[in-house]
Formats: sequence, structure tokens, C-alpha cells
Amino acid sequence: MNLNGGKEMNNKGNIISENDNSTVLTEYKALERKATSYQSEAELENEFIKILKNQSYEYLTINNENDLIINLRNQLERLNKINFTDREWNDLFNNYIANPNDGIIEKTRKIQQDYKYPLQLENGELKNIYLIYKEKNRIHDNYLQVINQYEVETDNRKNRYDVTVLVNGLPMVHIELKRRGVELRQAFNQIERYQRDSFWYSSGLFNYVQIFVISNGTYTKYYSNTTRFKHIEGRKVKKSQSFEFTSYWADQNNNGICDLEDFARTFFCKRTLLNIITKYCIFTSEEDLLVMRPYQITATEKIINKLEIANNYNNFGSIYAGGYIWHTTGSGKTLTSFKTAQIASNLDYIDKVLFVVDRKDLDYQTMKEYDRFKKDCANSNANTRVLEQQLASLDAKIIITTIQKLDSFIKKNSEHISYNKKIVFIFDECHRSQFGDMHKNIVKRFKKWVIFGFTGTPIFTQNAQTKKGIMQTTGQVFGERLHTYTIVNAISDKNVLPFRYEYVGRVDIKDNVKDEKVYKIDIEKAYDNKARIKAITDYIIEHYSIKTKNSESYTYKTLDNVVEVAKNRDAQQFKSVSNIKGFNSIFAVANIDMAKKYYNEFKNNTTHNLKIALIYSYGANDEVADGVYDENSETTEGLNKSDRDFLESAINDYNEMFGTSYDTSGEKFQNYYKDVSLRMKNKEIDILIVANMFLTGFDAVTLNTLWCDKNLKYHGLIQSFSRTNRILNSVKTYGNIVSFRNLEKELNDALSLFGDNNASGVVLLKPYKDYYYGYEEEKGKDFPGYEELVNELKEKFPLGQPIIGEQNQKNFIKLYGAILKVTNILNAFDQFKDEQLLNERDTQDYHSIYQDIYEDFRNRSKVDAVDISEDIVFEMELIKQIEVNIDYILALVKKYHDSNMEDKEVLVTINKAITASPDLRNKKDLIMAFIDSLSVGSDVYEDFENFMNSKKKEELDKIINEENLNPEETYKFIQRSFEKGSVETDGTEISSMLPPMSMFSRDRARLKKKNTVIEKLLSFFDKFFSITSGSSLKNETTYIVSDEEGNEQYLMVAEDEEEYKAEAGDENE
Repeated sequence: MNLNGGKEMNNKGNIISENDNSTVLTEYKALERKATSYQSEAELENEFIKILKNQSYEYLTINNENDLIINLRNQLERLNKINFTDREWNDLFNNYIANPNDGIIEKTRKIQQDYKYPLQLENGELKNIYLIYKEKNRIHDNYLQVINQYEVETDNRKNRYDVTVLVNGLPMVHIELKRRGVELRQAFNQIERYQRDSFWYSSGLFNYVQIFVISNGTYTKYYSNTTRFKHIEGRKVKKSQSFEFTSYWADQNNNGICDLEDFARTFFCKRTLLNIITKYCIFTSEEDLLVMRPYQITATEKIINKLEIANNYNNFGSIYAGGYIWHTTGSGKTLTSFKTAQIASNLDYIDKVLFVVDRKDLDYQTMKEYDRFKKDCANSNANTRVLEQQLASLDAKIIITTIQKLDSFIKKNSEHISYNKKIVFIFDECHRSQFGDMHKNIVKRFKKWVIFGFTGTPIFTQNAQTKKGIMQTTGQVFGERLHTYTIVNAISDKNVLPFRYEYVGRVDIKDNVKDEKVYKIDIEKAYDNKARIKAITDYIIEHYSIKTKNSESYTYKTLDNVVEVAKNRDAQQFKSVSNIKGFNSIFAVANIDMAKKYYNEFKNNTTHNLKIALIYSYGANDEVADGVYDENSETTEGLNKSDRDFLESAINDYNEMFGTSYDTSGEKFQNYYKDVSLRMKNKEIDILIVANMFLTGFDAVTLNTLWCDKNLKYHGLIQSFSRTNRILNSVKTYGNIVSFRNLEKELNDALSLFGDNNASGVVLLKPYKDYYYGYEEEKGKDFPGYEELVNELKEKFPLGQPIIGEQNQKNFIKLYGAILKVTNILNAFDQFKDEQLLNERDTQDYHSIYQDIYEDFRNRSKVDAVDISEDIVFEMELIKQIEVNIDYILALVKKYHDSNMEDKEVLVTINKAITASPDLRNKKDLIMAFIDSLSVGSDVYEDFENFMNSKKKEELDKIINEENLNPEETYKFIQRSFEKGSVETDGTEISSMLPPMSMFSRDRARLKKKNTVIEKLLSFFDKFFSITSGSSLKNETTYIVSDEEGNEQYLMVAEDEEEYKAEAGDENE
């Protein structure tokens, strides 16, 4: 099967794509499967390699580092047309390719950005040495090879990698395989173990891997090299990303390409793979590597292809030159638009790219997103004058502006140099009605324009509004639809979450006729009824914790300087890891009057401690067909006195709650808006009451619930609902919609329009009884319900009886994992609270058993150097979501103390709670030692903090003395680790702590020392992170510092930083 040029054909000769320039095939028809016998993992691996060889990959039998380095030298010599002398090669390899201070981040930067190295040749010439060619005309000069069963033996264990693709000799794509029938996540977990145990080892060449592919034959996914760092619960977290952020490959019609054979013939087509590595990976300013998904790549290439046609046929200034992209809300269109703008701005025949948003906050938000993708890549503008300068400048290639500023510029300037330039306009959220008017203004002034639009909810004839007697659809304004990725596609691919829609009918009005004009006034009065508003408020307060999972905790990076960032768009952001409980919510109501009444009702209700905020602006009372008024003025100037005074009072309550000083005046209200947005993303606000704002264009991954007392339909409904369904972790499994009006018909209509007639089966969760009692899936497969699973658990694994034998332990893990998953869904249903079949004590005991087996399997894997848990997955995120935190334990300790240390039943409860907790069980000895230290006069909370801080310092000092570490650097490193919530095991920080040792000793003593130190510091961090703060660490200890042979060099106090650096700094370096 030739996929490298010309017409591409399947094994039957059917044409599946005639465009040999597309990275993503137009259409792919899966191969017919002929094999029927059992396939082992080794056979799966051999079949995969055979396909790559048939696609002109060179197969090498390399399974050790020496051979890998020899081949790397040969390939770089071939690529750069040079024969290195040994001195030149050692310089290149030791100082650039395998620099011992470089980790994954630094090596990723070398592939994505700094891929050429100025090498001083022996003849005095300076020559750029390329690791990879990324220039358009040279991409396919890169050379692909494949190896398998590469072995790395560290001090701890031996690792053998499945399949690796080398690009110019460097490992850049790693494939981990499991046999058919094994859960795919096991392959992901295997790569986690390799990263922990061996990718960094010796020369660390496997830290150059950019993309990982995991497959069990049946399902195949890919993801970037930074995804594997990102555990929501874990201590290595940068962001909330994990297995949930892996992606499927597909054709341009969004048909998934899942089987490994099909994946190998498409994703691993040499053109496709090299395009992805060189063009469609983005190394962000936050040092994350993002790999674009197939629909994003397709949209980008569709737009670039349209530009090439416009240039070739000189049809700039025509609607036929452009078009629009329909990618559902939450599918990553900002990333797509960024890559599109970046590529378009580099085209010789394009003068500028304007990315146009419709609101000031989106201008700022998009600027920050673009900055994240690439620092200072785009130009924003505070006013029309700046926009005018940017349009005239030769430097500002990508400009982000608002529709208001662009409109003002056109009206003020009847002539301008930019009007004759070839300019690409990219409109965000192009379903907005303003863009029809904007289109006319652009056409009136600019001569050589091409306009593209992005939307998650296009305007069709069914949901179009008539303006001045004219009905405008997205197609009429922007032209051809270039690509579609619907909400059904996104949920099927697990790129966004499904919705759980719940209609709370007992507080709705009883009239069956809604919103016909003759009934409108009476119906709105009924909705506005005081008793109804009180009943809904009481319902929300009562059910808030269940709906938002507010009793469950996880770690999450939050912004520390909210006020500074809200007031100054260029302020540096400072973030730290926080323990977050549950998620938060938005309450969408019909109008400003109702927003005021609900706010008062919450404020006057003293039975809760929820943090409630309110925001609205002029225009929110206007009647709109779909319930959401897109073009918010975001100003209070048009509000009547009553509405503005009320909002002023609510903002004063906000100021008191958060120590801020906002009001309803122009700039201060804008800053209030930004502050609310940031605190919602920080999960500092529990419920935000809105009449219209925040229902489009606002993303917060911590938001999981929309309370709705508002009529919505079509794009207004989908946009509002989609605030809740961003992926965060395995605990957040759906967006929660709690509606106090019956929107079922409107929901089905919207899903039919923006998905298909069967969309509800994909987009909406099943009813409660299906999860509780089980159901039969479409393909005839039974899905066991909660009741059946728990009954099986009690029958097969009763408490008090040991689980003997490896297979029985695996069976228990699978069964209890299934219970955890279905319980996680059922927890949001009101009736589940009274129908749970496991009490809290039994749940703790089963958790303890689960964790004991988990730790036992991990320890046995280390000893045996084999993975004995191949066919099971431990649902540790779901175990941790029911986390018992230290506050709960201390409350029990206080109860024990208040009983004069006589209530032994409390001690039993403490012991069980700690044992059942993944985060606390390794702190059990510490906590019990603290309990033993209590006296009648103890202050539990204050003494606990002092006790733990003392123990923490004691243990850190012990590590410093045992490993002869630089005390000042070690304290700084731990301080930063506590602030970031992670221990960085790569880079120069670890090296700066180590005692003076040669990097090149034959026994690799420095490397062994580094590994030992990393292991001890990780253990120290895990032990103290969740029960103490980093700020309590203060270095006042006297240390004896020894040289490499162990002789005492001097006695010092680590606080004396300058003296220490003067005496020891140079030696460390």
C-alpha cells in the first residue's frame, strides 16, 4: 500500500484519497481482517514492524546504547553531509545532544525550536548541524528507521522497550504494545514506568521522544511527550492531563482509525508522521508539547489550501476564497486558529493575518492563549490607534483585535495602506450576528481580503434570526463549510465530556404552553413567583455538594495573584498547587430581575457557607430567540438605577469576600469581570449567578454544573451547556445540567441540528436505573449495574477473609474498579444517597484492601523486574477522589484528645481512615507518633503543625548529611518543589545539590548518586507535601561538608550563602 505520493489505494485497489499533500486522508476504508487465530503481543509487534518496512522504514537490530549512538552519528553525518572527526562528534554529542543537565523539556526544545547547533569544526569553520529538517522543502529529507526490543538496564531493573521509530537516528516516536484483550491504559502505564525508571538513564536519548503511541491491537492512540507528566492527583503535576488526553487518529470525515494495522498504514505513512513532528507539534511558552488532532490538522490544511487557490487564481476579495470551520465548542479551535494563523503569516503572498474576536475579554484571553502557544507571536491592541499602526507596520504579521476596534478603524479611515494588502481575516465564534455587518464593512474598504470563520454552533435556516427582513446564515456570510467536527464526534472521541441532563419538575410551572406571546406575561409571572424562587434556591443549597462532588478532593494549579492579573493584562502570573474540593457551577437565570431575586434569596439563607457571586450587564434583558445574547456590551452604562445600585451592592459583598475594591464604573467593572473569571477558574467561587454573561466563550475546567432557570434553544443551549464539559480528570466524567424548566424538546432539537438525529444517545448520559441495575448495549453486550457488581463483591470477596492467589487479587481489582467507576457516575443522582449498598466503614475497608494489593503488585514488579499487572488497571484517581484529608484526621485526633485520650474507638477510626487513604497511608507512622506525643494540655492543631515541621526539617537534614548535599541548594530546591507541587527530576537543579564529583567516572558514580538523591527526595516530598507547607522550612543547621574521598573540608552554617558560594560554588560546577 503506497501512501507516500500519488493516488493512495487500499489493498483492494480502491482509491481512498486523491490529494497527496494532505496529512490526514480524505477517506480511509479499513482493511478486511482475515486472521482469526489468537495473536500474541510478539506477533502483533512483528506485524506492525512488517507494515513499517513495507512503507520504506529501515529496520535495524539495535538493542543497546552503544549501537544506538553509532547509528545516530551515521545518520547525522548523512543528514548534514559531513564526516565528523572524533573531537567534533564528542563536542556535538556531549555538549549538545546528550548534555547531562538536559531533561525532557530541554530536549523537546531542541527538536521543536533549537534544532541546529553551531559546531566548531577542527579546520576552524563554524557549521550548523541539524538534528531534523523542518523547512518545507526539506521535511522529507529526514530519514526514518525502526528498532524493537531495545534494552536499558538501570541500577534497579531491566527495561525492554517494544518499538521505536528513529528520525535521523534519534528516538522520536515510541510505540508500546499490549496483546489484544488487554486494557489500553496498561500501555500508557508502561510508558509511565519507563519514564520513571529508565528514559533518562545514561545518555538519556529516549528523552528525545516527541510522540507516544499505545495500542492493544484493537485500539490505538497517540499523545505528546509531556502528557505523561500530568497527573491530576500526582505530585508531578503541571496540568490536569493524563490518559484522558490521549487521542485517536481519523480520516477527514472523522471516521476513527483504531486498529493498529490501519493506524500503521495512515499515521505512520512517512509523509504524515514527518508532517506531524515538524509542522503540527506546538511547544508552548509553558513548556508543554501539544500534538494536534486529526480534525485540527484537516481544518488548518483546508484553510491553507484555500489560500493557495486564492493566490494561484488571484481571487482575493471574493467570498469563494474563504469559508468556515464548524468545530464544536471545547474541541480546541484556538489551537487550530493559532496554527492556521502561524502558517498563513509565513506565506510569501500574505501580508497580514487578523484574528478577530467580538469582546474585550476574549481579545485578552486569546492573546494569552496565543502567548502560551508561542511568546509574543501576535500583537494585541489597546485602542484603534494601535490597531492602525499595526496594520501599517511591516513587523506585525499576526494581529488580534476585537470586532469593535476593527469596525471603528474602518469608519475612521476612508483610506489606509492596508486596504490594498493581502489580508487574511479569521473570525472567532463566527455565528455571531455582528459578523454579517462586519463582513460588509470589510468588503467596502479592503480590496484583497480572504475571510475565514470558526464556530462551534453555525447559524442554519432553522436557527437563523431575521435582521431587517433578511435571514443570514453562517454559509451566506462566510461561504463554503470547509470542515465539520460536531459535538457527537467530540464526545465519541472523548475530547469533551457528555452531559447529564436533569429536569427538576417539581419547581417548574404546570402550564404546558410555553412562551407563545399570548401566555408570555402570565408565564413569566409564574416563573418569577417568590415561593418558586425560594424552593429552587433551597434545592440548589441542599444538592450543591452532591452535584459538584464537593466532598472529594484533588490537586490543581491555581493563580495566586488574581487581583494583579485582573487589573494588568501584562502582569506575570504566579501559580501554585492547591488542594481543591470538588467543582463549581454557574446559575443561568432568565433576566436581571430574577438574578437579583435569586441573589437575595441565597444571601438571606443562613444554612450554607457557599461563595455566591453575581454579574450582569446592559443588554441581558433583551429578548433573543435562543436565550443567549451573544453581543454583551460588558458595560453597566445602560443599566437603570435600580439594577446598577443592586449590582454595586453585590460587588461590595464580593469585595468583602475577597478583599478587592471593584465597583460598577467603567474600568473597575471590566476588572471585576476579569477577577470573577479568574476566581471561577481557581474554583474560589461556588455559584456564579448570571443572566447572560459567561454562557459563551468562557472556559473553566473546574466547572461541572449548570443550574438553569432560563429558556434556551439551539446554539444558545449548546453554548451554555458546553461550559460544563471540559475534560479535567477521571473524576469529572460529565457536564451536569440541572434545569428547572423543561428543556427536553429544545435539547433534542439542538442535538439534532448540531449533531444528528441519534445524537442524544452519545451526548447524554443514560438514566439512573441503567447505571444502578445495568443495561444491554447496542451490540448486545451486557453492562452490569451497581447492584449486581456490589452483590458479586460481597459474595466473592467478603470482608474479613484474605484474598489468596494472584488471579483472585486481579479479579478483585477489576471488580472493585468497575464499582468505583459506576459509583462515580451515580454520586450525582439524588436518589443514590439512600440506595448505596456499601456503608462508609465497609468502603474504607475495601479501599484498604485495594491499596494493599496495589502496593504489593508494585513492589513485586520491582523485585521480579517484570510487570505482573499487565491485564489490570488500578483506578487510583477514583480511589483518591474519596480522599480523607488531614483536616478530617485532625478533627478525629481532637475528638480523641478531648476524651482525655481514652476513646479507643476513635483511634480505630483514625487507623482505618489513614490506611484507606492513598495520600496518608505513607504518613501513618508520623501521625501516630504525633498522637502518642499528645498531653492533656496540648493544642492539637498548633502542636501538629510544629511537630510536622520539626520532623520535616529533621528528615531533610538527615538526607543532606547522608548524601553530602549542598544544604542551601537543597533547601531552595525543596522550597520550590513545595510551591510547585512537584519534584522536577530533570535539569540542573538536582545537579546543583550534588557534592563535587566527576561527570565522566567509569563507574558512573555521579549518576548513581543523582538517582539515589532523587529517590530520597521524592519519598520525602510524598511524605510531607499534603500535611505541611514549604514556607515552614528554614535552614539554620550546621553541616560538615566532605570532599569526594570523604575527608572533612570545613564546618559551615548554610545560612551564610555568599561565604558558601565563594568556597564551594566553583567546585560544584
